[in-house]
Amino acid sequence: MPHDDGVRDWVEAARRGDEQGFIRIYRAYAKKVRGLLGQMLGTEGLDDQVQEVFLRVWKGLGSPREVGAFSGWIYRTTWNVDMDFRRSAAQQRTHEDELARNDLNSEKVHQPERAMDAKILVERALGALDFDHLGVIVLVDLEDLSLESAAQIMDIPVGTVKSRLFKARERLRNYFEAEGVAL
Repeated sequence: MPHDDGVRDWVEAARRGDEQGFIRIYRAYAKKVRGLLGQMLGTEGLDDQVQEVFLRVWKGLGSPREVGAFSGWIYRTTWNVDMDFRRSAAQQRTHEDELARNDLNSEKVHQPERAMDAKILVERALGALDFDHLGVIVLVDLEDLSLESAAQIMDIPVGTVKSRLFKARERLRNYFEAEGVAL
């Protein structure tokens, strides 16, 4: 993560219309934003969503905020873009798509072969979580953010983050055990 003085300079430069200031912000945060969105969304629409995050960052640079809170603000903006994307996708689904999805979900997931790549198994396990539980796993366990930071990004109390994290880990543990993985 960039040093606070560097970020302050970049933000001030970008506010004055200096393209290079914004490019520096983009380069410093794009990998983290892409990683977070990739964990939450997968590859579907990833480039568009990263672009949307930085469009919102550009538009929001005029609002005063402390440099120490800048990273958190970018995470929160990323979270909001993800939430907006999910809402939009949910509204676009047709009734037939929903029925087809329910049929697929009702079938038993195939048992993985012993030689299955661990990454695929983890992706399936994460995919089995609902959005709220996936969010805390991604922010706390994969992005290594504090409970407080995750709570701020998700706009929920720290106690709710703790509860969701406990339940998400339990669901992952149960998923792996059902797939024959000893933990």
